[in-house]
Amino acid sequence: MVELHPPLNVRRLVLHSCCAPCTTAIAECMVQNGLEPIIFFFNPNIHPKQEYEKRKQECTRYATQLGLTFIDADYDHAAWLSAVAGLEDEPERQGRCLRCFEVRLLAAAQFTQQQGLQVFTTTLAASRWKRLDQVQQAGQQAQETVPGVTFWSNNWRKGGLQERRNQLIAELGLYNQTYCGCEFSVRKK
Repeated sequence: MVELHPPLNVRRLVLHSCCAPCTTAIAECMVQNGLEPIIFFFNPNIHPKQEYEKRKQECTRYATQLGLTFIDADYDHAAWLSAVAGLEDEPERQGRCLRCFEVRLLAAAQFTQQQGLQVFTTTLAASRWKRLDQVQQAGQQAQETVPGVTFWSNNWRKGGLQERRNQLIAELGLYNQTYCGCEFSVRKK
């Protein structure tokens, strides 16, 4: 078991979830360490809506299996498109992705504050397809914007969590998507 050390020595925290595959090993490890993550599913970048629903369903299934609270935040794809306007033609892992992370982690920080909690983190830092520095930058920015919350910046790819993630995907037969979720990443392939 990976030993976790969340900031502020909290028990309850918000785990922003991008999808079930990225959530599996992280949530399992948190529970094994006596933590109680609230799974916060906020992903207005996912397109089309059917893809969003599929990912949400899988994440809900996994959270239920672990007995964790699952929060389905609003799906407002039009607002997300507005937030990334002008960045549509950016290559993957550049400005559009950073802006997308900023939008999602700001929402996670605001939710954390609304719940009276202090710490939030994200499964975005588990994906080998995401730039960890961008995820950390977006989390820090959200922390600085929302008073009273702390971003737990952690590289969730280490300590055997990536391997455990792959095991859980196979064991549970989870839907494992082939693109980040936004129509611009699909278009670029």
